[in-house]
Amino acid sequence: MSGYTPHLLLLGMMIALFIWERFSPKAVDKLEDNLIIILMLLLTIVSFSQVIARYAFNTGWSAALEFTMVTFSWLILVGMSYGIKRSTHLGVDILVKAVPRPIAKWIAIFGAATGVVYGLILLDASWLQVIGVETRSGAIEYWAKMYKVNIGTEELRWPVWVQETFGVNDRVQRWLVLIILPISLALVCYRSLQAIVQIYRGDREMMIAGHEAEDLVKKNINILKD
Repeated sequence: MSGYTPHLLLLGMMIALFIWERFSPKAVDKLEDNLIIILMLLLTIVSFSQVIARYAFNTGWSAALEFTMVTFSWLILVGMSYGIKRSTHLGVDILVKAVPRPIAKWIAIFGAATGVVYGLILLDASWLQVIGVETRSGAIEYWAKMYKVNIGTEELRWPVWVQETFGVNDRVQRWLVLIILPISLALVCYRSLQAIVQIYRGDREMMIAGHEAEDLVKKNINILKD
């Protein structure tokens, strides 16, 4: 795998997502919603079943701890871009609410732009050398290194039929588990760029969560008085 192959693959993936979302936004929404639900279900089911197995039958799955750690990590990483898309990330909006709307708009755009920069730095910080920062680390380089060495996880094992069918080692490859890292950071960049465009067009006010609770109180103020 050449040095720029992961970068090109991620770029192609984001372009494909952009095109898909343009023509079928509901399908993309459903995919993301279902992925979050599946990860939460797996985390809950495995955790609960291990408690029952351990305390009721004095047994359990040896890889359960590592599986729940991986699942929870995937949930967090996928949730980063999902939260940006849905405007569910918590944030401080005192300054945005205190200034006139045109200024607030550009402050919100700046906030979304920092999300793009944050994602790019974590993806591949080598571009910072342009401004004199000597670094080359990032999620892409780390994942590529794991792909090259092809080491396995600690406890996660492929089923025997998978080993026999595809001729893989018994342990699940670490690069396969970590593949969500560069993908999720690329999604953070994509969703932050999307937020910049939406804020500029006036389709949304900020990238962070709005005041749904305050809006709900104002909507039902007469009911509360009664």
